[in-house]
Amino acid sequence: GAAPAPLLALALALRTLNCFLVQTSFVPDEYWQSLEVAHRMLFMILNILNYGHLTWEWTNGLRGYSYPLIFASIYKALQLLAKDDVQLLIWVPRLAQAVLAAFADVKLYSLVQHLENAETAKCVFFCQLCSWFTWYSCTRTLTNTMETILTIFALSYYPIKGSRMGNSCKYLALVALAVVIRPTAVIPWMPLVFSHFLQERRKADFILQHCIPVGLVTVGTSLIIDRVFFGEWVLVQLNFLKFNVLQNLGTFYGSHPWHWYLTQGLPVLLGTHLPFFVHGCVLAPRRHRGLLTPVIWTLLLYSTLSHKEFRFIYPVLPFCMIFCGYSLKHLKAWKRSAAGFLLLSNVVPALYTGLIHQRGTLDVMGHIQQLCHHPEQAFVFIMMPCHSTPLYSHVHCPLKMRFLQCPPDLTGNESYVDEADVFYSDPLGWLHKEFDNDKLLPTHLILFNVLEQEISSFLALRGYEKTATVFHTHVPQGRVGSHICVYRRKTEMNL
Repeated sequence: GAAPAPLLALALALRTLNCFLVQTSFVPDEYWQSLEVAHRMLFMILNILNYGHLTWEWTNGLRGYSYPLIFASIYKALQLLAKDDVQLLIWVPRLAQAVLAAFADVKLYSLVQHLENAETAKCVFFCQLCSWFTWYSCTRTLTNTMETILTIFALSYYPIKGSRMGNSCKYLALVALAVVIRPTAVIPWMPLVFSHFLQERRKADFILQHCIPVGLVTVGTSLIIDRVFFGEWVLVQLNFLKFNVLQNLGTFYGSHPWHWYLTQGLPVLLGTHLPFFVHGCVLAPRRHRGLLTPVIWTLLLYSTLSHKEFRFIYPVLPFCMIFCGYSLKHLKAWKRSAAGFLLLSNVVPALYTGLIHQRGTLDVMGHIQQLCHHPEQAFVFIMMPCHSTPLYSHVHCPLKMRFLQCPPDLTGNESYVDEADVFYSDPLGWLHKEFDNDKLLPTHLILFNVLEQEISSFLALRGYEKTATVFHTHVPQGRVGSHICVYRRKTEMNL
């Protein structure tokens, strides 16, 4: 049976609240692989406002337009309603993501209810809603978020033994869609699809009637969408694989020890759910141990790649929640105290990471939006680590903006150094060289407070005054300071 309506209402209410209680930035991809691209797709095509910026992944055909197209459609709808106000452009895509997340939560409930019973399903649902990392990520416009949501949807149609919900076409189509949005989605599904294939009595039919048609339709659609926006035929999934796996160029963004996902990645994602997860794995009946395979397989496979991030393993979190719920249900007398502990111990990290940690890079966009009253008079230079802030999707006016660039070198040049690294090796020298002519000077500078001391002589010489200080984080690291400073050039200097 379908999940009860009150459950969906609860999930929708909670995820909507979730959406508005997440006001921090997580990773640049949240904007640069979705909203920035969507904003450029719509507002550049219409040539009403000729602005937008695509990162190197797009100029090199590593990313596809299928995911940004969802947000471009939302922007288009807002534009047709004459409601393309900057606040709506920021929040409506996130609300859409929140609604999808709520449906996924309920799908997870239905799945467990089918496999087990309503009581276990409620425990899994509770664990899912309590998870601090899900709260932190599920309303963000990240490809990893969509990959996770589609994985839950696909799982609900996957033919698990004992489930009557199985539908090969539906689950394969959802997996294929996830792979189009983010090619890595194939990883957790490899063992599941393989195991399904082994169970199928009519193996040839399964491949010819299900796998091939679904694959052709989804890849074909994605190819056509990319053909329209790239203006040429590009197989982005292949480029993505070549870059990240064969050339292992992801290391450009940092590398971690092989055991990172096991010792830090998964424990941090699970948080206080960790003991419940371990307990649930021990308890789970053999017929459900198969759901542990994608978790182990994904962790092992990702461990072989040197560039590691928390969000990469986010799609296996829902699998873990099934085992956590299992554990909770079997704690009979302790169930209520355990649930209370899970709720309280997750509220703090969820609210702290959602409302406080790394919020400055979004708050400062409010200061930049003010310049839209006279965009032709302003020139903003963001002197921060690459892609620290979003750009036009959070400003929505043809303001002249510039930021430090940092594309990786794809030519194999040993001595390559990106613009941001050149800047940070000698900020003062770089600024004097870059802006030797007063006419080229930005009207506004945005920088982290760690840089202030170093370039104070330049700021004084060129007549910049500080107009705002914005809190960013309690844990400044390296080039990222605790606060962001906004500097404006005094007008009498221009006379």
